[in-house]
Amino acid sequence: MCDTIAALAPTSTDAHTFLAKNSDREPNEAQLLTVVPHRTHSEPRLKTSYIEVDQVRETNAVLLCRPFWMWGVEMGVNEHGVAIGNEAVFTRGGYGATGLTGMDLLRLALERCDSARLAVDMIITLLAQHGQGGNCGFTERFFYHNSFLIADPTEAWILEMVGKQWARKKVSGTGAISNLLTIGSDWDELSPGAEAFAEQKHLRRG
Repeated sequence: MCDTIAALAPTSTDAHTFLAKNSDREPNEAQLLTVVPHRTHSEPRLKTSYIEVDQVRETNAVLLCRPFWMWGVEMGVNEHGVAIGNEAVFTRGGYGATGLTGMDLLRLALERCDSARLAVDMIITLLAQHGQGGNCGFTERFFYHNSFLIADPTEAWILEMVGKQWARKKVSGTGAISNLLTIGSDWDELSPGAEAFAEQKHLRRG
């Protein structure tokens, strides 16, 4: 299983916020560390893993960890101290054949946002516009929904998504996510019409 954890500064011994993640990708699927500098853009569109989205004029410097064959990333941090880890979650919802992968959403948020709260908002906006989907398997086709742990130097959020529905929860002290939904009735905000979101905690794989 994958796991992502975060500890906010007041809970750490040296008053720094931490985010850490491990990955259980396929054994022969190398993870690349990629540094992308702060850049300005003139092109109107950006090609992600499977679809194009509108490009923005300026993007942040980022340190990314990604499967070598994908545009999106499993974890990373940007020049503003925003760090994000992504987890696959397996739910009763149907998986999209195409769209933005969870790893695409993570990279777009790191490149475009200067706080954890803005990163959560951007992922939600992109989810509404494009949906989540696409094959994320290297040697075999592999589809899932996504959750994120998003932190900056002062706060952290958990964001969990099933199709275009989502729930978000602000982290108090420490937080952790893995390959299952963790937000039940303790959410801070739900997408419209998602009152039954917590029922998705009854999961199945595949």
